[in-house]
Amino acid sequence: MLTISKLNFSYGDMQVLWDIDLEVHKGEIVTVVGSNGAGKSTTLKNISRLVKWDTNRGGTITFNGVNLAKLESHEVVGHGIVQVPEGRKIFPEMTVLENLRMGSFLKSCRKDRQANIEKVFSLFPRLKEREKQLGGTMSGGEQQMLAIGRGLMANPKLLLLDEPSLGLSPLFVKNIFEIIKEINRQGVTILLVEQNVFQSLNIAHRAYVLETGRVVLTGEGKELLNNDHVKKAFLGR
Repeated sequence: MLTISKLNFSYGDMQVLWDIDLEVHKGEIVTVVGSNGAGKSTTLKNISRLVKWDTNRGGTITFNGVNLAKLESHEVVGHGIVQVPEGRKIFPEMTVLENLRMGSFLKSCRKDRQANIEKVFSLFPRLKEREKQLGGTMSGGEQQMLAIGRGLMANPKLLLLDEPSLGLSPLFVKNIFEIIKEINRQGVTILLVEQNVFQSLNIAHRAYVLETGRVVLTGEGKELLNNDHVKKAFLGR
């Protein structure tokens, strides 16, 4: 589905991505792990066109054969790539239901709005209980559920998840990763960026390890869990 080839990206004079090669196949959970500042979130932002790489320096991102360099962010969503941002970024003064409806802003998604709301509520029963509650009054875990639910409202073919476990209690972290697996079982391909290396590699079909903007390792998720470099660098073993 997704192919990134030789992607370089800089913020001004500071280069943060160096010749990134990455692939996501239909039906997979692919995880990108690395420490803070490794370039994980910047990679996702380039895919969703929230930032734009300099094509004169080479590098391509294609999705189902479409060159994403020619698209704006809303057009990327129209092709089925939906990003759930780091820090959740829900609309705090809107209710749960209003937040979910905002996720189906594209005309092509509106016909499925009610069916998708019911699907989100079946995945997150707690959101159903709080559908009239303002998003900003909910706990961090509940807001993360809402952010993921809002993303699902856009009928994603590829769901980009940026640090979904960040700042959550251990109980909510476990819950979120179980939900990610369930979303994948329901047919959504997932590209997951995470600092929680153990949990994310444990659910991944394949994974990439980023260090200072470079891919240094790639392989099956559970294979990388047993890699000596990963154990030493990220798992304290």
